[in-house]
Amino acid sequence: MPFRLLFPLGLLCTLLRLHHGAPGPDGTAPDPAHYRERVKAMFYHAYDSYLENAFPYDELRPLTCDGHDTWGSFSLTLIDALDTLLILGNVSEFQRVVEVLQDNVDFDIDVNASVFETNIRVVGGLLSAHLLSKKAGVEVEAGWPCSGPLLRMAEEAARKLLPAFQTPTGMPYGTVNLLHGVNPGETPVTCTAGIGTFIVEFATLSSLTGDPVFEDVARVALMRLWESRSDIGLVGNHIDVLTGKWVAQDAGIGAGVDSYFEYLVKGAILLQDKKLMAMFLEYNKAIRNYTRFDDWYLWVQMYKGTVSMPVFQSLEAYWPGLQSLIGDIDNAMRTFLNYYTVWKQFGGLPEFYNIPQGYTVEKREGYPLRPELIESAMYLYRATGDPTLLELGRDAVESIEKISKVECGFATIKDLRDHKLDNRMESFFLAETVKYLYLLFDPTNFIHNNGSTFDAVISPYGECILGAGGYIFNTEAHPIDPAALHCCRRLKEEQWEVEDLMREFYSLKRNRSRFQKKTLSSGPWEPPTGSGTFSSPENHDQAREKKPAKQKIPLLSCPSQPFTSKLALLGQVFLDSS
Repeated sequence: MPFRLLFPLGLLCTLLRLHHGAPGPDGTAPDPAHYRERVKAMFYHAYDSYLENAFPYDELRPLTCDGHDTWGSFSLTLIDALDTLLILGNVSEFQRVVEVLQDNVDFDIDVNASVFETNIRVVGGLLSAHLLSKKAGVEVEAGWPCSGPLLRMAEEAARKLLPAFQTPTGMPYGTVNLLHGVNPGETPVTCTAGIGTFIVEFATLSSLTGDPVFEDVARVALMRLWESRSDIGLVGNHIDVLTGKWVAQDAGIGAGVDSYFEYLVKGAILLQDKKLMAMFLEYNKAIRNYTRFDDWYLWVQMYKGTVSMPVFQSLEAYWPGLQSLIGDIDNAMRTFLNYYTVWKQFGGLPEFYNIPQGYTVEKREGYPLRPELIESAMYLYRATGDPTLLELGRDAVESIEKISKVECGFATIKDLRDHKLDNRMESFFLAETVKYLYLLFDPTNFIHNNGSTFDAVISPYGECILGAGGYIFNTEAHPIDPAALHCCRRLKEEQWEVEDLMREFYSLKRNRSRFQKKTLSSGPWEPPTGSGTFSSPENHDQAREKKPAKQKIPLLSCPSQPFTSKLALLGQVFLDSS
């Protein structure tokens, strides 16, 4: 069945209402209100510990109650936690942090930064907070959401990353110096995810600023990966961005590859781009054919399809959530339940799990409080209402509090076998893990809006709709409002669509009037002639041919607010039944 990006709002919302909140058969589903408050307490224990002991460093070291810079000296935890504050309802702290970030964060520094991590955590976090500012009660400047201090910060950070994309292939280096660009001698080997995880943030940035360079480089990188796939349809783990040759040829859905697949799906939904979805669906066929065994996904050689590593990686646990976004609920639940058995075995997901042996892999026994399985539970619960998914949330809260909680926050679990801890609390714990847990237990959160409420705002380009739902989470769980992409530009192509419709309407109206007059006078009707605006179809076609090539845009797409951008997409994407 062909995939359709355009589908009925009423059907989607009705199905989500029917599925959501179904009680378990024995009535033992965890109490969402109770665990919602537990999750909120977890957040503030970690957040307050960061502020008291680690700010302005990037991250907290919870065992020594101090801080350290990890990804570039951006006060990263504060940026990553900002939209979580609003999701938990803390507008006053959101407003305070916005001011703090403006006063303290500087990207014009001599620091070597990960292009991938800076994009998903910093650019993504700032874009999300910018688009949520009005909802958080921030006094936004004239022209918002097309301007604003957080948007300018996001743009500045993204521009610091652009030199990494200046390669013969268009695929970016993995590291860039924020002051000097790519260092001489920088390794050209980059992981697949580090190349294909930009379209969500960069397309949003291009739409808000009007500068196409960000979306352009992201699309080129995506296409180069697509063109580099093997004859059996798989991509490897690491590639040389100068030559386009694969360096690591292991193919799978986990570390080094994961968010490339994620961004094909989310980019397709965000941009209503059928080509991106078609690319993912082709990959999905190859992944099923060569890597799936009994609802587990193994690692295989990208050219031959032979098994290279029979392991499950904790980063792969995002996959059931991604499957839910394309409507593949049955397969998603089966894989999720496999992963949940591993959680039950250890009280967390080890980084590597040997599937045939049913145990951890040496030196990969840790759990750094990753969010991926919780993320999948949140998506699947929105789609099915299955209480098993709430049970995972309950188990996650209990395990993390019991094993990981210390006086100054929550510590990475170094070894799930004996519960030894490591002196680090990754910023994604507040950006993702806590956020997805809270949203799992908070069915009425504004993030879950089904389009029944919205805000009409006046941008420099006219009225547009925000806050109607359908938020697209980047891979760091920063929600992007898809409607915002249509607030800040009035594409010429879209103007021409409206102009053409108006011409056709008035031409038909004029012709009908002439026809009626001639009929009343019993004279024969003839088409209008002359060189005016509404002349013959031939002249009309010639005028159209003088315009630049047009993108494929739905005929009735509104330049300020397409109808489809109001959809809530947290559970399913519907397939064409025709």
